[in-house]
Amino acid sequence: MSQLDLTGCKKRKRGDRVFRFKTFGEKGYPAEFKGSFRENVVALLEFGHFESNMSCGMLCWSFQLELHRHPPAHILLFVVEEPIEASTHRHCNHCKYVGWGHHMICSRKYHFVVPSRETEAVFGHDSNYEGPDSRKGEWSIVGVEGHAMHGVIHSNGFGHLLCVNGLEMGSDLAGRHIMDFWDRLCTSLRARKVSIYDISQKKGMDLRLLHGVAYSKPWFGRWGYGFGRGSFGVTQPMYQKAIDAIQGMPLCLLTHHLGSSNHDIPLIFSRYQTLSDHSLVTVGNLFHFMLELKSRLPKETRLDSYNPGISVETTCRWSPKRVEMAARVIVEALRRAEFRWVSRQEVRDAARAYIGDTGLLDFVLKSLGNHIVGNYLVRRSLNPVTKVLEYCLEDISTVFPSDEGLVMNDSKLKARYKITRIQLMKDMFYLYKNILKDQKQTVATGIFSTIPVAARVILDTKYLIKEYCGEQPSEVKVGLKLYCTVVSRNNDEDDDGIEKALPPFECIIFKDNSTVNELKLEVERNFREIYWGLRSFCVESIVNLNAKGSDLVFALVEAGSELLFEGNDSKIGINNEGIYESGHNNCTVDCPCGAKDDDGERMISCDICEVWQHTRCAQIPNNEEIPPIFLCNQCEQEIILFPSLP
Repeated sequence: MSQLDLTGCKKRKRGDRVFRFKTFGEKGYPAEFKGSFRENVVALLEFGHFESNMSCGMLCWSFQLELHRHPPAHILLFVVEEPIEASTHRHCNHCKYVGWGHHMICSRKYHFVVPSRETEAVFGHDSNYEGPDSRKGEWSIVGVEGHAMHGVIHSNGFGHLLCVNGLEMGSDLAGRHIMDFWDRLCTSLRARKVSIYDISQKKGMDLRLLHGVAYSKPWFGRWGYGFGRGSFGVTQPMYQKAIDAIQGMPLCLLTHHLGSSNHDIPLIFSRYQTLSDHSLVTVGNLFHFMLELKSRLPKETRLDSYNPGISVETTCRWSPKRVEMAARVIVEALRRAEFRWVSRQEVRDAARAYIGDTGLLDFVLKSLGNHIVGNYLVRRSLNPVTKVLEYCLEDISTVFPSDEGLVMNDSKLKARYKITRIQLMKDMFYLYKNILKDQKQTVATGIFSTIPVAARVILDTKYLIKEYCGEQPSEVKVGLKLYCTVVSRNNDEDDDGIEKALPPFECIIFKDNSTVNELKLEVERNFREIYWGLRSFCVESIVNLNAKGSDLVFALVEAGSELLFEGNDSKIGINNEGIYESGHNNCTVDCPCGAKDDDGERMISCDICEVWQHTRCAQIPNNEEIPPIFLCNQCEQEIILFPSLP
């Protein structure tokens, strides 16, 4: 296996340029990115420090990035150019699993690596930076957990973010700062599409499930990454329905269902309801509020969620005693409603029988909302259907059982409602574990049986994609902009007889006086440079344009037109590996879950029909080895139906 010798990366000369991390990749910094991805990478590398101690045909540049000056802190960004000739695995499994297997193999790809403390030490001393891994087909470091960031982009602009490891994994950067940096790079370099294999976790919680329930999108969704391709036959409509099912689960039903067997969950519900200015009605409301609260709550500090009553300013026209009396009258009116939701007007009318001052009533009704009055928590919410403000009571004494009776004084209630950031994370993990992830049998019954099914669908959605704007800015160059792609006559179909899609259109800009022959030569040059399978491609004709070679292009087509060029390549088919990322796909996938393609999950093949399916769908746990002999259900049933021998 080939190795990268990066021992010289720490022996930097004095005076080497240092770039600001927070602005690296922004417009004009460090370079003016005016062209396609390939052109922009070349412009970027001109500012990098070329690493001389390289081998195996790959080139490497490094950039020293300043995190902050006081105290001084720097990180390194390595950009490794991997030509196809130096790669031991030409096919990209990431492209295959995310649905880009029909793409042609590119001539080169670029790795963008920000080492963690551990992997940077390997760079500087051990030099065990090995070649492509047999499973993923990308770079790995032997014996080390992983880089702070590792992304790879093919020369056609399609790429993959392979890992992001924040502070918990030994990085000097938080995960969100790494993602900001990666997003700036992809935007400025004008990548086309980038995928992520999302298995990110925080404190033992899968972020794609936690943030999916709270925000309707994964954690990477804040940077524009969304559903790309689901494993185990999961489709985008299935994914969206799964999120909606868990998000819309009413908390009152969960409280009623779990209250008799689990007293902690209703306690947690009530704890965060008192913190919120709005009623937390559903599971989605609760997790959304908890995550938002976590982001605002500093570490090692407390937040007082106790609202013992209505705060009365000294300039208030009513005395505290009259305000408290009016609040108790309103609570009594709500108590007579038997803890159902009552409109503001109904509460006001009932309280007017005892208090004639309507101004006082309006003041108290406006001030009440998630406040504790006596043994009751007054909740206030806007009815989503009628758009009318409604009130309801919650008996706190049933949530906080006490040996001293149902009545608790203010000091005891206030002690109950102290929360720290650590406690918030414990509560979140408890709800995640007992509601979303590891539901007990008593939870997963009736309507609640949809929760584990929906959670499994969300967890099986691991491949995310963001589409960047990959074409050149129209204001940068002057000339005729055309979108061109090619088709080869001797490779209309792959070895399996399956028609392959055309390569993505390339934006090519010509001078106004360019001829059709010059156009063909420019298209040849671009596609030969991008794709390994088209390295000797020759354009013969333009499928959707009838023109002579000496004709001027601008007289025949309008700016922004799409042209299809047809030609042939004498070298196509010589290499048995094929020219597409999926390679020779002679395997048939037909899984009970509905999957028809390899999605990267563990699979097993039937020893009779040789059809592949997921081991999970075949009831083989991941912690068990694949059996030496395996028969699918169909073949097993056919064997049973064989006539017995005499």
